[in-house]
Amino acid sequence: MGRSCSSISLFLALKLLLLLIAWSSKRGHCLTTPRPRATNKSIGSVLDLDSLMGMQQKIAMEIAIRDFNRFSRTKLHLEVQNSRGNSAQTVVSAMDLAQKKQLLAIVGTITQSEASLATEINNATKNTPILSLSSYAPITELPSSPFPQLIQLGDDINIQMQCLAAIVGHFKWKKVTTIYEVNSRFSYDPGVLISLSNSLRHVGSEIVNQLALPSLSLQSRIENELNQLKKKSNRVFLIVHSSLELASVLCKKAKQMGLMEKGYVWIIPNEVASLLDSVNSSVISTMQGVIGFKTHFLETTKPYRKFGFRFRTRFAQEYPEEEENNTPSVFALRAYDAAIAIAKITNKSQGKFNMKEFLDENLHQSSTFTIINVIGKSYREMAVWSPTHGFSKNFVEHEKMEVNKSNGYDGVVLSNIYWPGDLHSVPRGWTNSNEEMPLKIGVPANDAFAQFVNVTYGDSKHATSITGFSINVFKAAIKNLPYHLHYDFVPFNGSYDEMVNQVNNKTLDAAVGDISILAYRYHLVEFSQPYIDSGLNMVVVEKPNKSKQTWMFMDAFTKEMWLMMAAMHVLVGFVIWLIEREENEELQGLGAMLWFLVTVIFLAHREPIRRPLARTVLAPWLFVILIVTSSFTASLTSMMTVSQLEPSVVDIQTLQKRNAPVGCDENSFIVRYLIDILKFKPENIRRINSINGYPAAFKNNEIEAAFFVAPHAKVFLAKYSCEGFVQAGSTFRLGGFGFVFQRGSSLARDISEALLSVIENGETEQLEKDMLSNSHCSLSDKKAKESSPLGYQPFLGLFCICGSIAILALLYIMLCLTLKNVENLVKYMRDALTQLWRIRRWITTHCVGIYSKVQSRSMRGVNVAIEARNSAEIVIDSEQVPRVAEVV
Repeated sequence: MGRSCSSISLFLALKLLLLLIAWSSKRGHCLTTPRPRATNKSIGSVLDLDSLMGMQQKIAMEIAIRDFNRFSRTKLHLEVQNSRGNSAQTVVSAMDLAQKKQLLAIVGTITQSEASLATEINNATKNTPILSLSSYAPITELPSSPFPQLIQLGDDINIQMQCLAAIVGHFKWKKVTTIYEVNSRFSYDPGVLISLSNSLRHVGSEIVNQLALPSLSLQSRIENELNQLKKKSNRVFLIVHSSLELASVLCKKAKQMGLMEKGYVWIIPNEVASLLDSVNSSVISTMQGVIGFKTHFLETTKPYRKFGFRFRTRFAQEYPEEEENNTPSVFALRAYDAAIAIAKITNKSQGKFNMKEFLDENLHQSSTFTIINVIGKSYREMAVWSPTHGFSKNFVEHEKMEVNKSNGYDGVVLSNIYWPGDLHSVPRGWTNSNEEMPLKIGVPANDAFAQFVNVTYGDSKHATSITGFSINVFKAAIKNLPYHLHYDFVPFNGSYDEMVNQVNNKTLDAAVGDISILAYRYHLVEFSQPYIDSGLNMVVVEKPNKSKQTWMFMDAFTKEMWLMMAAMHVLVGFVIWLIEREENEELQGLGAMLWFLVTVIFLAHREPIRRPLARTVLAPWLFVILIVTSSFTASLTSMMTVSQLEPSVVDIQTLQKRNAPVGCDENSFIVRYLIDILKFKPENIRRINSINGYPAAFKNNEIEAAFFVAPHAKVFLAKYSCEGFVQAGSTFRLGGFGFVFQRGSSLARDISEALLSVIENGETEQLEKDMLSNSHCSLSDKKAKESSPLGYQPFLGLFCICGSIAILALLYIMLCLTLKNVENLVKYMRDALTQLWRIRRWITTHCVGIYSKVQSRSMRGVNVAIEARNSAEIVIDSEQVPRVAEVV
């Protein structure tokens, strides 16, 4: 409120100052053409005669007045006042001309705000028609000023900004820098930038830097400002509003400072591009590679060529120093047309100016622009653009086109552009720069699911490693941006809602992680395109499901049970075969016994059992087979069906009726969702801060169910499915995971577009598979956790009965066989003993002979040894006699 009051006070002070100026300078800076004697009407003009545009407009209007006076009895004269590009001087000049008698209208570069101010200060201006030749048609008006009789002959500012945005959108530059001239307080309307910003938003771009330069800027100031822009990462510069003079100095200085090299983009506006035909070669040399747009008009018609010849002659006579700048522009044509139209209407209306008839005149007003590219000593016309047809190659093709709803952004019309630095490919519009402040992007520091965001610290807090699925997706999206994004990850210790609020209050620029898109968050921040679908899932303990295992039927019994069954079956079958083999021809031989063992299992044996003892052994075993077969079928059926049909908890209503405790992530929105939406009691909610805490909570009966968002549930089930967990109940749909940005941030739109590319090329799906593959438990672990198979203990009594009967029968049959063959056995034993006696005698005789021989040989050896010893003693005595003699 204070700011608006100060603005009104300053506005009133300025009006008072202008009143004093108007009162003291009635005669102003007036340049009046010689008045013929028969003249009684005049046309006023307010032009900036210090600029090339103003000089051309003055010459064109003088030619128009001369042409009219040559063939009309009513003589007109032109009164020109020099505004010198100053808004206050323009207002004073307009008021001064309005005081003139017999003034038909005022023609000049007068903006709407200037005309409104002049009308409010001076009542005479209210009744004076004003024809504005300004390059920009106004988009705003001062609400406190009455609207004057103002006719705009210039191009609509909105269309010019749309053309500028269309060029930016065609080359897909997402960020631009705007440069504009401010020559006085009222000469530049801020609505220009508003219009440009809105147009850029429609093509997916935005203004990131702005540079305002006064008309009389020193080169040192321009150099300083350009140095600041050079440090930025953006390389697309739009000159939104500027005089030719300032644009020439700006481009010259930019070339000297290296801002016209490879990678840079410069776009010039209509008021500069339309005057390039009238500049010398030195100005063209500083604009090599620059693109721009100019109002389209036909330069090949005979009237234009005739006008051009007279214009160049007259211009050279009055401004000999501007010898090279004498080609008429569209601004000169409009000034000529305006003056001629006023004269013709005045002649028809008996010396009065009729605004309605003037509006019916066909003047050089066009919403079609020619796109140019400065190269060599001039420029090339690259394409034609209009708001209804978009881009086309030339004007003839443009006139035949139907309405192009895409506005030509994705076409190939603007090809073969010569860019600054002799670059032949489209500049990307940005470069890496360490001078800019990086974006602060928050990430959850204590994520319960480290698979999505994992923050680890090194030796110091600054040595931080941030990884995870969400981080990988964000980095993949960044690679698809058409510009460089300078950012830093900032670990955030707090809940997700607190992190979202930090983005909302602009403490953080954005947030990246497994952040759910929810309604109550949506009005606080801007969300990106979801990079993974989400929902709320319930996970409970499952019963084992073995129905898909190859050898699943073997798990119905334990190994001991299978071994016990096999041993008992072989024992019973062997006993029956031993009993029946002598009298039953069908049970003779080993093969018959084996086949009998197989058929008995299925109670399908056809071999008759004739002996009562065999039937006594077989009957209880058939009963055991029946009981075990039924138990096997029941156990196998249970393994295949029970775990699928009977989860531990069927639905949420069951939990609520049982008042059961449930678990969820303590930093997640799920706590709030369970209480507010699903109506769980707060005391029944257990907050768990880690994925590893859930199995222990289930095991200790702290919770009966756990609630996860769908991506977290996938990770949990992939990691702990071997411990018997399964999803239960229905899924509550949610908005998915997305990245968070500040409201109105264009980065959200750019990241969303980049995310769509990442999703469409399958990169997100692959990253998710990689994340889940690292969490899968093995099949052996899963088997080890499933329910135990059926052992032999339930059947131990039956096995003992059957085994006892079989063993007794075996002893009986062995006894019978022994008694039946006792004589043969005695004879066999007598023959065996006789043979053993003979073997003993032979061994004894042979051993005695060997002993006698050994003993005789031993005695001989002893006698030889004694004789040898005696001989040795005699020899020793004979050798010792001489030694004794020597001693003596």
